[in-house]
Amino acid sequence: MLKYNLDSAPATEALGARLAVRLRPGNILYLSGDLGAGKTTLVRGLLHALGHRGTVKSPTYTLVEPYQIGDWRLFHWDLYRLADPEELDFLGLRDQLDGQAALLIEWPERGQGELPAADVEIALSYAGEGRACRLIALSSVGQALLADL
Repeated sequence: MLKYNLDSAPATEALGARLAVRLRPGNILYLSGDLGAGKTTLVRGLLHALGHRGTVKSPTYTLVEPYQIGDWRLFHWDLYRLADPEELDFLGLRDQLDGQAALLIEWPERGQGELPAADVEIALSYAGEGRACRLIALSSVGQALLADL
């Protein structure tokens, strides 16, 4: 388990950028934390470090935002408004589990029972004016992703 104190949004984005260097197609990251804790900010840093130049917005209303970066795909999920975990099948989640796409999933507890297992769980929480971040590897792939972070 790794722990970080992030004193600003740029620090949160920088951690996302450090994760991007290690991210591979097929990786699944769960992001948890209260509203406004920095989940999308971390994803923004990750996507920009991979070369995405456009806006990175929270997919709170669309539930999923796809990104094509180079030869592989990323899907940023936000399950906050998911009514039933079984909806994930209708939204195409299974099609994304081809080993060619990385999945970044906010509010994973709302998809319990339908989501694939995560490689890394990232928990963000308020810590004064900043944020505390805890990263836990949940697989050997996750351990490799967090090595030397």
